[in-house]
Amino acid sequence: MDQKPVVRPVALVGLMGAGKSEVARALGETLGASVADLDAMIEAVEGASVAELFASAGEAWFRRRESELLAQAVESGVRVIACGGGIVLDEARRSQLRERCDVVWLEVSPAEAARRVGAEPQRSRPLLAGGEPAAKLADLLAARAPLYAEVATHRVNTDGRTPAEVAGEIARWLGPRA
Repeated sequence: MDQKPVVRPVALVGLMGAGKSEVARALGETLGASVADLDAMIEAVEGASVAELFASAGEAWFRRRESELLAQAVESGVRVIACGGGIVLDEARRSQLRERCDVVWLEVSPAEAARRVGAEPQRSRPLLAGGEPAAKLADLLAARAPLYAEVATHRVNTDGRTPAEVAGEIARWLGPRA
């Protein structure tokens, strides 16, 4: 008797501005699959923005909460997960991603990321406060790139590409697993 292979969720990781939320939505549409955006989930559950939660509860609390919601999303059978940019900072979360998900690193240059997040003034980015966004993003990428590489099973450059184009590339990579 043939067994159907277990389908692992696709977790999108990368620097803020890489397009994780938009690509997740596009990939969900392409695959006809459910999508979870961890930042949006935290905001909905906690009733506050990411920036407000960073200010009131701190980054350590935020990262723990993010980890809990990642586990919930995986357990619920969600097929596509847009992770926060800092999800890779903790070894336990990196292990969780490697063991439970097909992880796609959405690569973006700091200049492109700064252009994209600058186009979203309604969405506060607490880690960019008080400085030049492109320089802060370059520093974040330098610190996080080895961690993204550690968990990634696939990489897609998003510079100059639409979310639909990136989602199409990921869907082709997934092939029959999708």
